[in-house]
Amino acid sequence: MTTPLSTDGSCSGRVAVVTGAGRGLGAEYARRLARAGAAVVVNDLGVGLDGAADGTTPADEVVAGIRAAGGRAVASGHDVSSWEGAGRLVGLAVDAFGDLDILVNNAGVLRDRTIARMTEAEWDSVIQVHLKGAFATTHHAANHWRARHGEHPGRVGRLINTTSVSGLFGNAGQANYSAAKAGVAAMTIVASLELGRYGVTANCVSPGAATRMTAALGGDPGDPARSPGFPAAVVEWLASRRSDGVTGRVFLTSGKRLSVAEGWQHGAPAVPSEDLDELDATLRGLLAAARPNAGMRG
Repeated sequence: MTTPLSTDGSCSGRVAVVTGAGRGLGAEYARRLARAGAAVVVNDLGVGLDGAADGTTPADEVVAGIRAAGGRAVASGHDVSSWEGAGRLVGLAVDAFGDLDILVNNAGVLRDRTIARMTEAEWDSVIQVHLKGAFATTHHAANHWRARHGEHPGRVGRLINTTSVSGLFGNAGQANYSAAKAGVAAMTIVASLELGRYGVTANCVSPGAATRMTAALGGDPGDPARSPGFPAAVVEWLASRRSDGVTGRVFLTSGKRLSVAEGWQHGAPAVPSEDLDELDATLRGLLAAARPNAGMRG
């Protein structure tokens, strides 16, 4: 599919890497950033939801569409869960387009199973792609941004990671995925504290859209409210200079709702005690006054 380039140019002259960009949300992010004027490295291994190779080359197809519309893009088959692969991916952006300004970590796989039935391999594979993959690309990008800041201190960078409502609020059957996505959100907050000195902001999106990952959950994939265009618009905004000064935030975005997550915070305080009876009464009082966990709200 070819879409005319945007005349807005919100990301004109910028270079972006989007991981997991061969299909679904990642492909929409890549196309949207290209329409906004960015040169895009479209990274995708061409695998199924379980991470197994499926013989496709979706990154090449997205690149072809971007180029046909007049944009600039190259395909990448680097494995972001590999330390060396993540480094080569960042290097490809610099070699192909001269720099890296925007990193969108979107790649992921699923291995859904209850905790009692989940295998070590199912746990490791999901953590490896979602959490280690996001960290590995961020590490190499951070080193690039740190070196660039000394040479071009006015240049700004953008780190945009992907979390999920499963990571923010929990979801039965997804201990591995939820843990990985919660870790990505926490890591993004740390990145916002560390990378600001290099002119880089770090934020998360928790997208809601009809994709391969959500197909098993049902619902009408043709519902306009489930279009990946809504999360993609937030990604473009975060990638552009419109979001200057916004960092360490998590945005929940879909066609039905847009909000900023407010995260963990202290509830009402109480006087501590080492006496079990006193402690029991105090804790029960605190629990009665506390808001319920998100997963228990019904």
